[in-house]
Amino acid sequence: MGKVFKAAVMFTVAACMFTSYVGAENKSYIKWVDFKVTAQALSDAAALDIGGYGKDGHVGWIDALAHLGAKYGGDFSRYKKSDLSDAFAKLSADPSVFDEEKYYSYYRQAYGAVLSGWLGEYYVHGGDGSLIKKYGIKAFSPIAGGYYYSDYDDFGVSRSYGYRRQHLGHDMLGSVGTPIIAMESGYVEAVGWNMYGGWRIGIRSFDGLRYYYYAHLRKDHPYCGDIKEGETVYAGQVIGYLGMTGYSTKKNVNNINVPHLHVGMQLIFDPCQKDGVNQIWIDMYAITNFLSKYRSYVCKGENGEYKAKNPTEDFSLPD
Repeated sequence: MGKVFKAAVMFTVAACMFTSYVGAENKSYIKWVDFKVTAQALSDAAALDIGGYGKDGHVGWIDALAHLGAKYGGDFSRYKKSDLSDAFAKLSADPSVFDEEKYYSYYRQAYGAVLSGWLGEYYVHGGDGSLIKKYGIKAFSPIAGGYYYSDYDDFGVSRSYGYRRQHLGHDMLGSVGTPIIAMESGYVEAVGWNMYGGWRIGIRSFDGLRYYYYAHLRKDHPYCGDIKEGETVYAGQVIGYLGMTGYSTKKNVNNINVPHLHVGMQLIFDPCQKDGVNQIWIDMYAITNFLSKYRSYVCKGENGEYKAKNPTEDFSLPD
């Protein structure tokens, strides 16, 4: 009976994934993404992409990871670096080699929605005021460099305040006042009080596919400066401070037992998914683990707020 049930579940999931993607040709959209790419696979893929930059047959990391997603059925517990190296070699020789592979197009779109815009060209400021061109990861950990935090994979665990539900984010435990960093550039879409998340900020990526949610910010002084809806923030910028607000209908209340940042990523393939029944939130544990190597170091400005010590410039972003 157990084997029959397991097979039925696997068939249902595969059918859901397939029909969601094929339906896109009829103005449908992806309704389900289970992002299980490990931190090690992300690190290895980024290194191979960066190592091939500027060379003939350069391969993007998302293309290679999409092939592994199709190969593994999304289950990266099967990950082998040799499989990744083989994918890079085949894509370098023929960029369309996996185009007809079953589910490759689905994983290319799904993983692209998570990772697009994270790796590419950017500039750093030289000591003489010049701009130095770089190629690599241009996203950041949400916790500022030099500040301690701890975490574990808590995605999907039970929450009961207000109503029983699954935890659709990732908690990073730290000290009150720790500067919180914008993981990616984008537009501020939500700011202010929420009875569940306390003081929070929501940022939409410029391509519209990712919505970053940062919650439980500090009481009395949650934000860095006067952040408003509609304004632009940049990857590596300080946007707020870690706290323990939330779980209260009354504003500016600490009702969270342990200071932490709740960070979440929602994927949005269609506008109706933003607040509708088809919301897609992904597990951020492997992502934050991967990005722990990419920290924005900060210093205190003349106004008393923290700011990035070495802000990067990305000229691929909208004006």
